[in-house]
Amino acid sequence: MARDDTTNRDTPRAGRKTRGPRGGPRAMDRPRNRTSPRRALRQEAVTTVGVIADDVDFRAMRRYPTFAFDDHPEYLRHLQALLRSQTAGKRHTSVVLFDPEDFAAFCAEQELDPDTPLSRSRYTAHAAELFGTLAYGGEPLDSLLPELIDRSVRRATRHYASGLLADAGECADCGRHIGRAAFDKASRALRRLLEAAGPGSHHLVCSVPTPSGQIFATLHAEGPDATAPPPMEPDTAEVTEFVTVLATGIALDTTGGLVLRTKTPAAPDRLHGWRLHRGRLIPLTEAQVFSAYCTDVETGEPMPPEPGVDYRAGFHIPGDDPETHH
Repeated sequence: MARDDTTNRDTPRAGRKTRGPRGGPRAMDRPRNRTSPRRALRQEAVTTVGVIADDVDFRAMRRYPTFAFDDHPEYLRHLQALLRSQTAGKRHTSVVLFDPEDFAAFCAEQELDPDTPLSRSRYTAHAAELFGTLAYGGEPLDSLLPELIDRSVRRATRHYASGLLADAGECADCGRHIGRAAFDKASRALRRLLEAAGPGSHHLVCSVPTPSGQIFATLHAEGPDATAPPPMEPDTAEVTEFVTVLATGIALDTTGGLVLRTKTPAAPDRLHGWRLHRGRLIPLTEAQVFSAYCTDVETGEPMPPEPGVDYRAGFHIPGDDPETHH
């Protein structure tokens, strides 16, 4: 599941000399080294490798007879050797998460036979374009995979949420595009929240229900003080992903939620929470914040509070007037 993107360059025929103004060969046309043109192009090729990150996805790929591996740890060992051989040969190599479910859908849409190496290579190129790649620098896969998974999930979430915003259409009452208006409103809400949060190291989590299930976004920001940067850099990918998810909840008029954890030196962590209602973040009470953090989401059973943490009510966030688009 590797893909080579080879740069096409015109190369002069062997023995050909281009004469300069005085009839002699130009210096730029003289061979610079003894590397063959084919080897030179191979060294400049970019390789992208699709990675099957977990055992569940690996078992899904074993249904294809042309998939040559029977054991996931063995597959990862061979993959590690391949990646290191690429870097040893001074070739730029990147990795992308290989999702068997998405691969099957891609093959069905493109009318490809999924049981061929060529189809897997074409999907790897598609996934790289859609979700981005992670450059490989020789590190062990154990340290690379968590970052690759996190980045791929974030990109997929952003892609899905952006699609929902784009499909929201125009408001029948005011004529504004609902998705664009929601994104602008979410951006203002996030900036006001971080300004009101004050000094400290802030970690935010936003969750929003959608037709395909719950989506999440996280954001880390430093609060304003004498030395810290501004609380939000609007052009960063992390901020854009967070605002996109929050905007999706606003556009769909869902009941999402947002939590904020703030760390300051020599003090307990502070936890605050809000619920999304009619496009506004409504503060939760201290009891609601405590219940949200101290309840097992799967069983509903109570959990012990985390030591060294203050559970606090959400604070007021200056916001726009409630609005409803149709």
